[in-house]
Amino acid sequence: MEITSRDLLTVMHGMGFGALFMLAFSGALVELYRVSTPGPPFSMSSREHGLLRLYLGVMVVLAWLTVFSGAYLVYPWYRATPPAGLTDLSGFPRALLLSSPRTSEWHNLGMEWKEHVSWLAPIAMTMVAYVALTYGRGIVQHRQLRIAVLTFAIAAFAATGVAGAFGAFLNKIAPVHGGTPITLMEGER
Repeated sequence: MEITSRDLLTVMHGMGFGALFMLAFSGALVELYRVSTPGPPFSMSSREHGLLRLYLGVMVVLAWLTVFSGAYLVYPWYRATPPAGLTDLSGFPRALLLSSPRTSEWHNLGMEWKEHVSWLAPIAMTMVAYVALTYGRGIVQHRQLRIAVLTFAIAAFAATGVAGAFGAFLNKIAPVHGGTPITLMEGER
């Protein structure tokens, strides 16, 4: 059983950093809502505040790791230009998608959207973490700020969902392959 270095980095980008970031949203949205909901006084212990800081900090790091690994590691392989006259475009995902009218929109819409919308997630999540941790429970006194934080958290979630869905579909249709083979396990001979 083996995998190539490019396959491994693509999996780390999408299923590692990206999926963990998506999974973390459920806890983050619940906690942000709980902290910012007006109502009876809510007291957060210093331990709970520290855990929220850690949680949001890890989410911000995961968001940036996802985008940077996609933009600077996986994306150049996706956009590689095939040599002139090459007929087997399986090692050149962008060229493969654009070679047929049946698949060209996967690049024109899917990849172009993925390239741009994915940057919204780490930017929005960084803002969410900064404002939530700076204001803490005091965010309850600022209705518009509270709405903005929750809106940006939901926008980061939506941007991640769109980018992740397009990434999964694109990797099924025109996967990034190549690189050094890595043997994970050898079977019996």
